[in-house]
Amino acid sequence: MNRHEVAALLAYVDRLDPGRAPTDKAAAGERLIQWATLLEHVPSAAQHPDGRHWDASRIAVRHIATSPYPIKPSDIGRPWEAYRADVIGRHYDPAPAVDPDNEAAYRAALRSTRHAVAVGALPPTPQHAIEGRPSPIRAVRDAAAARRLAELGTYVPREVADDLADFRPRQAVRESLAANGLPDPLDVDCPYEQCRARAGKPCQGGGKHRFDRAPHPSRLDAATVRHYAQETAV
Repeated sequence: MNRHEVAALLAYVDRLDPGRAPTDKAAAGERLIQWATLLEHVPSAAQHPDGRHWDASRIAVRHIATSPYPIKPSDIGRPWEAYRADVIGRHYDPAPAVDPDNEAAYRAALRSTRHAVAVGALPPTPQHAIEGRPSPIRAVRDAAAARRLAELGTYVPREVADDLADFRPRQAVRESLAANGLPDPLDVDCPYEQCRARAGKPCQGGGKHRFDRAPHPSRLDAATVRHYAQETAV
């Protein structure tokens, strides 16, 4: 979304939930800058050829209708990443018409192709149409997933890890996020002042009696930004 699209989305959010709207122009301007920066890669709407539809305003409506918490950029960004991964994961993406030996040009074309498929601007190539021919984008995605799994310390066979999932739920969640190419909040330090959990460690709640808790929203935001930055560098 560009700045104007983000501004329109925020105006819509404020009409739906006026009690949480900024009270002065300075606060509204800071919020616009933050949202425009964090949601630059997220389209306002996308229609995929298979009939699925993405609409950021509908995601905002759903959040405001179902959550007691103020809406944040990650409440739009996370659903988009899930939608994008689902769209790309269902198809073999068309390989860009660029010489693979020209690595810089090929990677740039690959990034553009992936985004175009996700937003519905480019039709995907069905699996049966290229049966027996390797998909470059799938190879890149699989390599990234394998790297993340290796960093998590997956030294046992995949089927054994699946059997152990119930006994190590945190590791199972992280492995699932890695395998599906989704942001992992435990990849980054928690920026929340009262937590500050280091990468790889769960967020902490409570006062004197600390306990593990779900990742803080600011950590989810940081992980989403980091994940997207790494993907665009592929």
